[in-house]
Amino acid sequence: MPSDEELMLAAARGDLTAFEQLVLRYQGVAWGVAYRFSGNRTEAEDIAQEAFLRLLSAAERYRPISSFRTYFYRIITHLAMDFAGKKRPRTADLAELPSAQLSGAETLAVGDRAAIVDRALATLPPNQRAAVVLRYYENLSYREIAGSLGTSEKAVERLLARARATLEPLLEDLLEN
Repeated sequence: MPSDEELMLAAARGDLTAFEQLVLRYQGVAWGVAYRFSGNRTEAEDIAQEAFLRLLSAAERYRPISSFRTYFYRIITHLAMDFAGKKRPRTADLAELPSAQLSGAETLAVGDRAAIVDRALATLPPNQRAAVVLRYYENLSYREIAGSLGTSEKAVERLLARARATLEPLLEDLLEN
């Protein structure tokens, strides 16, 4: 199975099948990051689609200096941050959150918690929100986050510390349960 970097280099040579494989590998990631910023399915799809369009248009300029994963996260994160700067994010629709494995009461509780967390995330500046999403939802390392945001690992630590300080009082009730 070819690596992401090999697929991107093939896409740069005009291999759209290779690009399609990248899309299939990263569409969930793109949508997830975009959704955490927009709180809206349709807008998340638009942001994710724009990320792939930008990726394809930049394919000829791509050089595998860092991992493809970091490169892609940089694109999707910047698009999501641009979106967040232009429009106030909305909280998640509760209808989008239920799990088939939960009872009705449990589903409502999970939905309520997710909505509370989404509202709290929406209060963060875009760069702090990006750091939180990439660390806690996408499980990226500080190095990968720094590469995605175009900053240092120390700056990522500070962004996360400030975000936690802001979120803690907003999520106090959830943290106690």
